[in-house]
Order: sequence, then C-alpha cells, then structure tokens
Amino acid sequence: MAKVISESEFEAEVLKFPKPVLVDFYATWCPPCRALAPVIDEISESGLIKIVKIDVDEAKTIASKYRIFSVPTLMIFKDGKPSDSRVGFSSKDTLEAWIQSKI
Repeated sequence: MAKVISESEFEAEVLKFPKPVLVDFYATWCPPCRALAPVIDEISESGLIKIVKIDVDEAKTIASKYRIFSVPTLMIFKDGKPSDSRVGFSSKDTLEAWIQSKI
C-alpha cells in the first residue's frame, strides 16, 4: 500500500530518496483519485517503484510549488527533481508501462 506522507516528510521521503519515487498528488473528495487508489496500491506492492501519496488539501505548499492544478497528478521524481508527470486516471498496464519508460 502506498504511504500517505505529509509536507514535513516530503524532503526525506521524496527529494532525498536515492531511487526514483512516484508521488500521487490526490484529494479525498476527488472521484478519479479514489478510482486510481487501488491501482496505485497494486503497483506499490509490486515493488516497481517507491510510491507515496500526498493530499493536496493538506500539503498546499508542495502542491503549489509543483504546480498541481488537477488531481490526480502522478509525478516521478529522480535525484530530487520532477522528471515526468501525468494527470488523470490511467489503467494499471498504462501506468506500469509509463513508469518502466521513466525509471
């Protein structure tokens, strides 16, 4: 299951993590986010990439810094910097292929 992190954990969990990290920017009120959650959890359990989730309503500073205007937004961070992102719901196969092509 993907770990939900707070703004205070973001630097250690994402920016300073030695391997690529997929960040799922979501909101509790967002239906596509809720639909994507089980897909994200399945991918997280596969060990393909470290995945963390951030509630944009709780982490407004980070959401603003990375210009998260729509949810769900998935962003891959490499070496402490965003390397790619996608917005909206995607199937597990589509997401796994995207992740494989970026890590």
